[in-house]
Amino acid sequence: MTGLGLGAHGETWLVAMAAVFVLAGCIKGVVGLGLPTVSMALLALLVVPAEAAALLIVPSLVTNLWQLRPWATLWPLLRRLGGLQWGICAGTWLGAWLLGAPAGAWSRALLGVALIAYAVWGLLGARLHVPPRAEAWLSPLVGLATGGVTAATGVFVVPAVPYLQALGLHRDALVQAMGLCFTVSTLALAGGLALNASYPVSTLVLSAWMLVPALLGMALGTRIRQRMSAVWFRRCLMVGLLALGVYMVADVVAWHGFASR
Repeated sequence: MTGLGLGAHGETWLVAMAAVFVLAGCIKGVVGLGLPTVSMALLALLVVPAEAAALLIVPSLVTNLWQLRPWATLWPLLRRLGGLQWGICAGTWLGAWLLGAPAGAWSRALLGVALIAYAVWGLLGARLHVPPRAEAWLSPLVGLATGGVTAATGVFVVPAVPYLQALGLHRDALVQAMGLCFTVSTLALAGGLALNASYPVSTLVLSAWMLVPALLGMALGTRIRQRMSAVWFRRCLMVGLLALGVYMVADVVAWHGFASR
């Protein structure tokens, strides 16, 4: 489906993409993150990675803006994490300039690696600690790394989310900080795609339509969170992401091994 054109099976593609965003929105509603990660992983099975990254711009941005509340605590948090945000922007734009838009088999492998790292970290439940004196120089470096991963794969969570947890933020501040990083990453990725002329108006319109299923999924996820243990749901999510990441990396490695014979 090159260029996201709708051919004879256009309705089937639209339904499949909408289902992806319902699922991704549901996961975000339950655990507070995962919409771009799950969307990129599943959309990569339907369209090329660059198109998948372009599709998630509007749903990711709007749902992340919603996560920035409460507004009263946003400015102090932004001052503390300003270096991280600048690093994310710089890393994303530098990666977009050096690598181009997310595309190709090895971009798919990098996405798989990011998913594996994220899933293993979540399953191990490791608790890292960053001393306050190290934040000034470490935050920009983590931001640069996160931006590089974002530019290459469209995934925002690694290593930003483990780093935020290592800062010792309480639950509400952590959720808000994730929303802040995800919002900045989404805007930076949109700029990187525009830099590579990889974000046509037609894709923007389709991305806006995908906001509807994403919000429906978030509403459903919120109701599920009120009725079940988020801990067990998150563990199941991590196992699923780990399996999908291993499959994506193994598929690329196997294909290149076969092609090199």
